[in-house]
Amino acid sequence: MPTATPSRRGVLTGAAALAAAGYAAPAAASTGHSGSTARLTVLGTTDLHGHVFNWDYYKNGEYDDSAHNDVGIAKVQTLIKALRAERDDEPLLMLDAGDTIQGTPLSYYYAKVEPITSGGSHPMTNAMNLIGYDAAALGNHEFNYGIPLLRAWERQLNFPLLGANAVDPATGIPVFRPYIIKTLPVPGGPDLTVGVLGLTNPGIAIWDHANVAGRIDFPGLVEQAKVFVPELKDLGCDVIVVAAHSGADTSSSYGDALPYPENASSLVAADVPGIDAILVGHAHVDIPQRYVTVKGSRKQVLLCEPDYWGMRLAVMDLMLERRGDHWTVTGATSQTLNSNEAAEDAEVADAVRAQHEQVVTYVNSVIGSSVQEMTAARAPVEDVPIIDFINYVQADAVKQDLTGADAALPVLSIAAPFNRSASFPSGDVTLRDVAGLYIYDNTLLAVKVTGQQVKDYLEYSMRYFKQVPGPGTYTMDQVTNAVTPTAPNGTPDYNFDTIAGLDGRLTYDVDIAKPVGSRVTNLQYAGDPIDPAREFAMAVNNYRQGGGGGFPAVKDAPVVYNRQIDIRQLLIDWVTAHHVIDPAQFATVDWRLVADGQAITVS
Repeated sequence: MPTATPSRRGVLTGAAALAAAGYAAPAAASTGHSGSTARLTVLGTTDLHGHVFNWDYYKNGEYDDSAHNDVGIAKVQTLIKALRAERDDEPLLMLDAGDTIQGTPLSYYYAKVEPITSGGSHPMTNAMNLIGYDAAALGNHEFNYGIPLLRAWERQLNFPLLGANAVDPATGIPVFRPYIIKTLPVPGGPDLTVGVLGLTNPGIAIWDHANVAGRIDFPGLVEQAKVFVPELKDLGCDVIVVAAHSGADTSSSYGDALPYPENASSLVAADVPGIDAILVGHAHVDIPQRYVTVKGSRKQVLLCEPDYWGMRLAVMDLMLERRGDHWTVTGATSQTLNSNEAAEDAEVADAVRAQHEQVVTYVNSVIGSSVQEMTAARAPVEDVPIIDFINYVQADAVKQDLTGADAALPVLSIAAPFNRSASFPSGDVTLRDVAGLYIYDNTLLAVKVTGQQVKDYLEYSMRYFKQVPGPGTYTMDQVTNAVTPTAPNGTPDYNFDTIAGLDGRLTYDVDIAKPVGSRVTNLQYAGDPIDPAREFAMAVNNYRQGGGGGFPAVKDAPVVYNRQIDIRQLLIDWVTAHHVIDPAQFATVDWRLVADGQAITVS
């Protein structure tokens, strides 16, 4: 059975690894500590999402992408050790900005198959405790598996999880530690007092509504920072660093469903005086260095986001000047280091190796077969059988469990192309093939909607497409992932839903020559124009039903099915029970892209 091995590129350690990672050593004048000046180093990771090794569990091989990034905290640790050695007598903090225990089969296995709530140590615990983190902010995905599992993981860590805006609904008091205060020795000078404030994402109230409703509220980042930054100042902190699981480019995927923005790190920097630097997470982008000016002053706050999955390490250098018995920040710079040339740290790898190998065996087990190859590569631009499979299984599960008057409702289902590289081969299908198709930890619900709401839902979804001038041939990039006010970096694939029918076909054209809001044409159910008043049961995931993506109708629609069934496991169980996946059972071409009513070609 294959096991994770060091990257073919990753063979370097120490100073050589730093050089290959793109490390630019600060000028000597800015790093001295004569007693009157000093430097605080803040190292940071974010959005590790269960990645310890440079391994793709869905491909059963070493991770690689078009930019030849590597992933995994085992490789990042090599860079961390090199920087600790270089700065061994200087004050240094190691932080994380959240989304740690969800995202790979490795993390899923120890949440759902052999959950740590029943004993055993989480693989991310085994890795991160060795690295020596000082604190980590909570990410939204920390709540995916429920509060009991999150608390079990928290108890295993030798560093605190921070969440100043995860509060008790009755008292408004944080239910996790809001901050820590670290006292760090400075050679030749007084100790340095650093406050680290942790902020998580308000969107948790939507995305994990079933897990947190009535138990935890999530007010805004700015609002809570305005409470706790002054408190840290009053407690004598010389420096205040924020770890925020919230992107730097202000926007919200959930629109105005909440009064607090999803991506608010720049707002925190601008609106809350007293912050020196922010380690940013959540957005999965690489921001080596960015400055935000505090409103009403000339002070600049440093922001840095080290990509995701351990591809990068943030290195933030805060220059300090002594003022009596305290220190003040006089300047700050940052950079992100690429981990792809670094060797895998043997200590971290050894601590997780057995768990990794167990999961590799698990995901490579054959659970069925497919009569033909099916792929999601073109799912963003055409109706493909592998997405039909998701819709069929979801709708069938709902249909079987509807009761009373709801049992007469015709059933629809929504699905999105989560992973363009997903595929089922012709022949044996493994658990990892199915898991690679449905990569998120969503549960299945169904809501009652009308024909008009179906139309409105589809119109909203078709914002995903860029407008084209007319019929012709286009590349996929020319038509997909449109920039919108709520998606300034482009609408992600996971927010492109199509709808399919179970009892009758739901068919429609998507005219991308037309403006958003008037693109869905020829919408029919069972061969007839859809009746705006007709009621349907529509299978959706908990993310969508909770308001994720801001789609209309489903958040407030009556729920007619909610058995808390994990959709990925539902698909796995279906293949295991039926043995054979035959597209003839479920695959039909129900929608197509057109321009001015004419079919277009997307290459």
